[in-house]
Amino acid sequence: MAFKYDKQPHVEVKGYNNDHDWNGYDDIVSQIKSKLDTISSEKKIVAIDFYPGIRTEEIKSGIVDRLNTELSVYTDEEIFEDISTVEDRIKDDVTEDRVFGKISLDTLEDFINLDSLSKTKEKINNAKGIVVVYGVGINLLVEPDIYIFADLARWEIQQRYRSGNIPNWKGKNYNEDPLRKLKRGYFFEWRVADRYKKRRFDKFDYILDTNLKNKPKMITGEAFRAGLKVTANRPFRVVPFFDPGLWGGQWMKEVCDLDRNMENYAWCFDCVPEENSLLLKVGNTVVEVPSIDVVLTHPRELLGEKVYARFGADFPIRFDLLDTMGGQNLSLQVHPVVEYAQEKFGLHYTQEESYYLLDVKKDKDAFVYLGVKDGITKEKFFCALRKAQDGKGNFNPEEYSNKIQAKKHDHFLIPPGTVHCSGADTMVLEISATPNLFTFKLWDWSRLGMDGKPRPINIAHGEEVVQFDRDTKWTMKNLVNRVEVIDEGDGWIEERTGLHEKEFIETRRHWFTKTVLHNTNDGVNVLNLVEGDQAIVESPTSAFEPFIVNYAETFIIPASIVEYTISPYGDSVGKKIATVKAYVRN
Repeated sequence: MAFKYDKQPHVEVKGYNNDHDWNGYDDIVSQIKSKLDTISSEKKIVAIDFYPGIRTEEIKSGIVDRLNTELSVYTDEEIFEDISTVEDRIKDDVTEDRVFGKISLDTLEDFINLDSLSKTKEKINNAKGIVVVYGVGINLLVEPDIYIFADLARWEIQQRYRSGNIPNWKGKNYNEDPLRKLKRGYFFEWRVADRYKKRRFDKFDYILDTNLKNKPKMITGEAFRAGLKVTANRPFRVVPFFDPGLWGGQWMKEVCDLDRNMENYAWCFDCVPEENSLLLKVGNTVVEVPSIDVVLTHPRELLGEKVYARFGADFPIRFDLLDTMGGQNLSLQVHPVVEYAQEKFGLHYTQEESYYLLDVKKDKDAFVYLGVKDGITKEKFFCALRKAQDGKGNFNPEEYSNKIQAKKHDHFLIPPGTVHCSGADTMVLEISATPNLFTFKLWDWSRLGMDGKPRPINIAHGEEVVQFDRDTKWTMKNLVNRVEVIDEGDGWIEERTGLHEKEFIETRRHWFTKTVLHNTNDGVNVLNLVEGDQAIVESPTSAFEPFIVNYAETFIIPASIVEYTISPYGDSVGKKIATVKAYVRN
């Protein structure tokens, strides 16, 4: 198989080839000055609105200091409460826990210092000439003549957290534990920032891509909005990102053509629109924007009316890859049941999950741990875990959880509350609901994390949610390879593979040598090519251009498409290939 995995998929935004894209600070500043020349008023306000995580000094030196300003205002320092006041307000949501917090319901307006806001407005009102306002939340202060929104991907923000290059918004915690910084971003600042941003998409004159240091790109707001609309009405892929891990393997290095010098890769986040980014090609420029922008701006077209009514502007399906080929076991873990997730973390749904085995290592015994063994009680299980965690004994998962042989194309279903763990020498396509910080690790084989610190263990949380009626008999009957043929036709077979009835996601596998017709049924579809070199996605009515997918790639079919076909393509023509499709059950 000649692997062709595309690490930089993009959406081309046609019709915007002239005067809609700029590269580098020189070109960007030149465009802003040119735009300023068209404004006849005595005072001209340029706003550069920040998503939290922007390198402030880079924007200041690259743009602000080059605009011959009469006045410049940095909102983070001039209109918001001070750091101690903000941190005191959010402490109940951020919590003292290293990993888990509560979803904040705050807005940026809640952190405005009204006296400072009034004084800053007066200062701007009295100014003449060019005024530049930059920082988070500028639209709470001014209605600018030129409105630029500086954005970046959450994955890039996380890398900046890890490196110590940035603190959290309204914080000085440059060198704090990256897990705590990520927690504050996830539970507080990204929630607040997205609520602010989603109400202002139509106002932006320009979008500034700040992902690469000192290599900014800018497109017009018009081209940006057109790109999001196009994306919501055609098949597309988000930009995958890869991360090493303690248990990581070697499979993705080869299949996804990754850096061979890295020790391993553990994760590929292949479809997590809340975390991933989207590449839009405008003219000769490819800009990177958060893929959540498509969800926030076009939820009905993307998700479908029924899914939108149920989840709001929230993408509920997640696909990612877990590589332990030549690596180690994952941690033994469990996800919270819905009631616990609601009470403790403010979630309206929880991480419902499954493991689909893309591959296993040849000549190795591959396995997963799933459920608890017959006769295991809550008291016995957690007593053993606590003793091992305290260094008073060793915890052997095989005594407590079912160790089940795994082979390629097996599907293991993992409803919330089920103890589970993928073993070494497996390549897992994890199909789950989207909440992605809610894994309670119960046992981690006495390992230290990549940072040299003990990985967070959550026995107390786990004790509240593990379901002990999911014993050996129940697990084997309900959670292992519940494959059922649904339909078949000339050159294709459709199978139901899961998820469990307790979970809201349905999965269907199609084996095919010829064209298969699909219908979105008013709901977003997420698919992965799990067997075969290439396939082609087409519209029976030519509603979108043909879209080629490669082995192991995850792709999204918006609900707006309604009907689409998938056929073998390239070297796969005449061969039996397969996709796995996930969607929200009606």
